[in-house]
Amino acid sequence: MTDAQASAQLPIALVTGATRGIGRAIAEELGRTHHILVGGRRVDRVAEVITALPSAEGYLADLATGDLPPLPRRLDVLVHSAGVEAGDRIADTDRATWERVFATNVFAVAELTRAALPALRAARGIVVAINSGSGFVSGPRGGVYGASKFALRALTDALREEERPNGVRVSSVHPGRTDSDMQRALTDKLGEDYDTDYFLAPQDVAAAVRLVVDLPERGTVETLSVRPTRRR
Repeated sequence: MTDAQASAQLPIALVTGATRGIGRAIAEELGRTHHILVGGRRVDRVAEVITALPSAEGYLADLATGDLPPLPRRLDVLVHSAGVEAGDRIADTDRATWERVFATNVFAVAELTRAALPALRAARGIVVAINSGSGFVSGPRGGVYGASKFALRALTDALREEERPNGVRVSSVHPGRTDSDMQRALTDKLGEDYDTDYFLAPQDVAAAVRLVVDLPERGTVETLSVRPTRRR
């Protein structure tokens, strides 16, 4: 059997934001059993991830624009891991910042999911939205990001019930603080020390996604919170 034939027999998973952090860890974890569509904006970073995986190809897109490349006719897993964190106190945050955060964290998820639903329905597939602890509780200087994650939770809750009759399962995964570029920028903004002893690793979140994906079809992990064991 050729490599191409072997890849054709694998289930297919599209992972957005797959070139770094949590998204890359998820692509690497699912890449053990799936053909991965590596979602990203930069050709060089997407190519780097492709070469590290047994079976993969690029899915180059700026999701915030809604200009999406074609999708396969069958898609077994769609993981929404791309996201941005921006904004500050409500009094100091302009409309453009709100629109930029929601464009990536909410609107892009809705648009890509809509485009992928025929392929997901054909496979009786799974949608996994990487949300956040901020999707449950928002605090000072985190209102913009938190609002987008609350909205993402509402989107996935509705999608789950809408697609249940079609056999598409929908899961919302809420990691706590995770060692990543986004977490480093957020920690700097808040003036806190960056101490990974109190953070999850990206691979921990990927392990949670593996749990979601591997559950037999008769069950759905609807909402999953993953928190660092150690607390300050």
